[in-house]
Amino acid sequence: MDERPRTPGRIRENRRARVIVGAAAAVLLAAAGASVVLADAGPSGEGQLVGFGYRAPSGGGGETDPPPDPGDPGDPREPSAPGDPGEPSDPADPADPGDPADPPGGPRPEDFADIGQAPPREDAPEPGRDASTGSFTIDCGTNENGLFNSENVIVAPGVPNGAQHTHDYVGNQDVGRFTDDVAANNRILAGGDTTCADGDRSMHYWPVLRDLTAEGEDADLPGGGLDGNVGRILTPSSATIEFLGHGQGPVTAMPEFLQIITGNVKAATQDGANANARWTCTGFEDRAFPDRYPLCPEGSDVVRVFDFPNCWDGRNTESEDNRSHIVFAEEDGRCPDGFTAVPRLRQTLVYDVPDGKSFAVDGFPEEGHAPITDHSDHINVMPRELMDAVVDCVNSGRDC
Repeated sequence: MDERPRTPGRIRENRRARVIVGAAAAVLLAAAGASVVLADAGPSGEGQLVGFGYRAPSGGGGETDPPPDPGDPGDPREPSAPGDPGEPSDPADPADPGDPADPPGGPRPEDFADIGQAPPREDAPEPGRDASTGSFTIDCGTNENGLFNSENVIVAPGVPNGAQHTHDYVGNQDVGRFTDDVAANNRILAGGDTTCADGDRSMHYWPVLRDLTAEGEDADLPGGGLDGNVGRILTPSSATIEFLGHGQGPVTAMPEFLQIITGNVKAATQDGANANARWTCTGFEDRAFPDRYPLCPEGSDVVRVFDFPNCWDGRNTESEDNRSHIVFAEEDGRCPDGFTAVPRLRQTLVYDVPDGKSFAVDGFPEEGHAPITDHSDHINVMPRELMDAVVDCVNSGRDC
């Protein structure tokens, strides 16, 4: 691990080089007769890409490649339990009545399963005597104003359509002017408008969930239909942003501009490496799928849960692999040596989805909209006074 503190002012030259190489590859592909789609920012205005950011009319680089998994965990898209309704069906079987035809590139029928077949959630390690057991919830809305784009300021800063899928945003609203200069991006975030309470300018973003039975307003835009992400974008009926404690001791404050990701958008093609998806239904939160979309009974809604790592190296707000500066606790609940616990972020999103196998998350075209690829991103831009209040609340065992 690089022992030198990483400063926010560092410009990611190697990422810029990757962008140049990618552009050269695109030219070669075009010369060979391949079809190359270039992102067009379009004119500013409603229903257009605004600085690479799509804002829906009023009334989404993929994640960095994680290191290969030393073991073969098996096909992450195999059913969670043998014999459950999520098993791949016979290709000759007709689609369920009312289900849309399989969209090109997925999801597959076997990517869905009845929530009753989901495995129980694993119990957390037994909390220690000094555990911080409180929680702090902050209201950031549900992206009711329809702010979307297909950038990723953490993984591919400044790259037009760097995500190749569309992101929902809550919190910081200044999402379309980023470059590959991290310090400049942080200055933009520090002055951005926000949907969060108490002046919290933190940024929360995740891939949108889509209704596959309806056409999306971004059908002809990068990150949308041009990248195989089809359907009408669904707005969550609720989005809960909460900070939790640490099972083996107190937490300390997150540093400003700390970047955190959870999950892996490439998990389907990388044998589940770094996957951390959790899909469940309201009323069934004691069980969840890591690799299936849940089919919920009448009156129950689909739930996505994102748990973030919270063991920080104490020096860096970001890292070249986007992960090594902040990691998950070990199996016993303790942070690895050299890491310190900070408040643990959890995002919980609830959706009213169409009936049947009719919804899917955005992702890279080659990932087939597999549920195991679900992921989320966060940049901390809380005022220090608010972060101190979070720490005090969590460490004192209160629910704030």
